[in-house]
Amino acid sequence: MRAFQIAIIGGGVAGSAIARELSKYNLRVVVFEKGSDVASGASKANSGVIHSGINSPPSSLKARFCVEGNRMFPRLSEELGFPVKWTGKCVIAKNEDEIKELERLKHVGMKNGVPGLEMLDEDEMKKRESHVACCAALWVPTAGITLPYEFTIALAENAAENGVRFLLETAVTGLKKQDDYFVMETGKGDFQAEMVINAAGVHCREIVSMMEDPDFQVYPCRGEYLVLDKNYRSLVNSMIYPVPVKELGVLGVHITPTIEGNILLGPSAEFIDDHEDTRTTGPMMRTLLSEAREIIPEIPERAAIAAYAGIRCKLSPPESGGWADYRIEERDGMIHLLGIESPGLTAAPAIAKEVVRMVSRSLELEEKTDFNPKRASKPRFSELPAEEQSRIIEGDGRWGRVVCRCEHVTEAEVIEALSNPLGARTLASVKYRCRAGMGRCQGGFCTQHVVRIMEEHFGMNIRDITLKSPGSYLFPGRTRGDSSD
Repeated sequence: MRAFQIAIIGGGVAGSAIARELSKYNLRVVVFEKGSDVASGASKANSGVIHSGINSPPSSLKARFCVEGNRMFPRLSEELGFPVKWTGKCVIAKNEDEIKELERLKHVGMKNGVPGLEMLDEDEMKKRESHVACCAALWVPTAGITLPYEFTIALAENAAENGVRFLLETAVTGLKKQDDYFVMETGKGDFQAEMVINAAGVHCREIVSMMEDPDFQVYPCRGEYLVLDKNYRSLVNSMIYPVPVKELGVLGVHITPTIEGNILLGPSAEFIDDHEDTRTTGPMMRTLLSEAREIIPEIPERAAIAAYAGIRCKLSPPESGGWADYRIEERDGMIHLLGIESPGLTAAPAIAKEVVRMVSRSLELEEKTDFNPKRASKPRFSELPAEEQSRIIEGDGRWGRVVCRCEHVTEAEVIEALSNPLGARTLASVKYRCRAGMGRCQGGFCTQHVVRIMEEHFGMNIRDITLKSPGSYLFPGRTRGDSSD
């Protein structure tokens, strides 16, 4: 039986942040992720916002970890090479009643230690955001944006480079305690660990139920998004949020610029029964566009190029307001992360430090002398000066072969993406590492070339190539006969 000191269930942003924090110590750590890559759930399907801490009640874990996590991002970005942009956020009011709510949010933010909060009148707001219709706004300068999938990947890959083992496509199907260790049953055999950390997100209750009767329910809440073409990037400079919808415990449909130049509209908030139901729907897409156009009327009706959805892990049903604080609890050698939803991306680094403090009460932690906090990263080839591009192409012609026209991704960049330390080899793992397939045509041109690279450079059988998850095969059979079959 393969033995570890610590097992983490879930390779989302929380699990990956914990793995990276634990990789600083002389420990045998494994991460079980049922998806084909890290960030396969809500950690990729969110707004990518680095929240400031104005929306969570003072003294709550959400407020504490959000504010602490926000302050950690500059250093993390420098060490791990993922992008961060401090765009700031405007929470807008459309009438006098909503102005009172802005004052309340400002008061909450100040109590939580959020600096620089400022009320803006209509004229001041017009100078800052000329396309936005409102009568007042709360300016939040410490809010920022990142690429949520790239942040999670950076955490995980740095953890792997520092000795953490990641087992992809490995769902934990059983869990039991034997003497002073746990046995985890998976499709790849049994494993044992002295401690188990439950970071399974929306599936956290399923892990708890393997050991005891849970004292809580999970209420999945689907959030759909629209992605606008980069041609409309000039419509906003910062994030634009409405006054939060109190009865659902969510922040409402907001307009968010992205690092890459697209604009996001969303998310919706629909409580559903199926934890895996991430479909996008025509009616909701029309609703998102309609609500966004109330804020920015200049958004064209045909501006969207893609849609996606993520599932929030809520511990409170809609009839109870939809808001519940995080629960981070230790019981009988297990640490459970329950209800980690927004601002989970922001809070993850601070939650990771808290979990390590909890681990230190049970295991002796010895810092590594060779821990490397840096993750090798470099700018995209398309962003390099022409002279440097020419020099690189002379050394390796694959840098001169453009595979993705929309995002200007080269064959060499696709090869590097497929050579990642986690061993993730799906079309999605390529997309989230180098953006091939994320442009206007959504993979219409580059998919065939990425598949060719998978076959030629990595020896993959075309029938084994998947889109993004176990079983999502792209080529289940041939439409014509082949003498090689």
